[in-house]
Amino acid sequence: MSDAGRDDDDDSRRQRRDRIALALVVYAVLLAQTLVYPGVDILARAFGGQGVAAPTLFLAVEFAAFAVFAGPWGALSDRLGERRRLVALASAGGAVGYLALAGVADAGLPFAAVLVIRALQGGATVGALSLAISALADRSGGNGRNMGIAGIAIGLGTATGAPLGGQLYEVGATVPLLAAAGLLGVAAVGALTIPDRPPAAAGDGARRHGGLSALLAGLREQRDLSIPYAFAFVDRLTAGFFALVGTLYFREAFGLGPGATGLLLAAFFAPFALLQYPFGLLSDRIGRVVPIAAGSAVYGLVVVLVGLAPTVPLVAVAMVGVGVLGALMAPATLALVVDLAGDSDRGAAVAGFNAAGSLGFLAGSLVGGAVAAEFGFLAAFVVAGGSEFLLAIAALPGLLRLGRRAGRSAVFSGGD
Repeated sequence: MSDAGRDDDDDSRRQRRDRIALALVVYAVLLAQTLVYPGVDILARAFGGQGVAAPTLFLAVEFAAFAVFAGPWGALSDRLGERRRLVALASAGGAVGYLALAGVADAGLPFAAVLVIRALQGGATVGALSLAISALADRSGGNGRNMGIAGIAIGLGTATGAPLGGQLYEVGATVPLLAAAGLLGVAAVGALTIPDRPPAAAGDGARRHGGLSALLAGLREQRDLSIPYAFAFVDRLTAGFFALVGTLYFREAFGLGPGATGLLLAAFFAPFALLQYPFGLLSDRIGRVVPIAAGSAVYGLVVVLVGLAPTVPLVAVAMVGVGVLGALMAPATLALVVDLAGDSDRGAAVAGFNAAGSLGFLAGSLVGGAVAAEFGFLAAFVVAGGSEFLLAIAALPGLLRLGRRAGRSAVFSGGD
């Protein structure tokens, strides 16, 4: 083998190791985040919160912080031209936030003060998540491939966090918080071992906006990003819907316990996690339009079918369908963001995607719960699934326009 061939093989192996290491960081962040979900009502009571509003606020504050702080992390990363140390810093900050929360439980601190700590923890955690995904996008080999790897890490972290967190709550109310702090501490150390491969620092031309202003500024400067951002919002709306309304529906309509409900959710999460990488590769070959448009339209209809299914086995089949279709469109949507973002604004563009998704998760839980309370579960499923279907139809002309634009072969017909 020639020296050039050996160098190519060595680079390929390094790239593979880097992808795996970054995926593990993303996995650790999502696992830490979802550990607290199964017993969030128990945790809220430990902090002195009362009623249904307390656990809802505890979850909502983190996602609000995600939306506000994702932009500053991305803009700072683009300006400095590095990811590694910022991922480590954000992970360490998230670990400190979780430890602080565990330390103030049962301490009599006002619940409003607990929510402030929770917001700061969320603001740090989103930096680790968003910049680790941006670092994956910096790697060569195709945006669909790289975002598929990120999708697997996200899906597996979400899928394993809830059942593991449920077992940790059996030990103690604050044990999931301590475990989350440990995971983010490991992620901070691991991030320092991953070499940076970002574009050159953007300098004075970098986007300087932060928080939601970064998302809005990105849309002003690159209006095409409105399409994947809209899909991010609606996709995460359905995720937030299932996290709250779907769980309540499965328990109430079919009399299921937490274990059986967890298995139904796993029917979605398993294919959603495992299929993102091959579907990400597929989007590199055939482009982003078909996976996003067709996948989202059918996805919305299948979400409605979950609410119409009369038996648990049929619900499980529909949930598998939701997971497969979600895996089809998720990596293509995130890869489209990377396709459209310039090299100097990649971190900010991915941050805007995460901010839009966080707002969608909030909307899904709040709007879905309100519709279910006022009009019933079926109406809530129609609203959630119908929103996805209608967006796919409305956005199709814009997606096709992107596909026809010169130099956008990666968007429509594959490419690197």
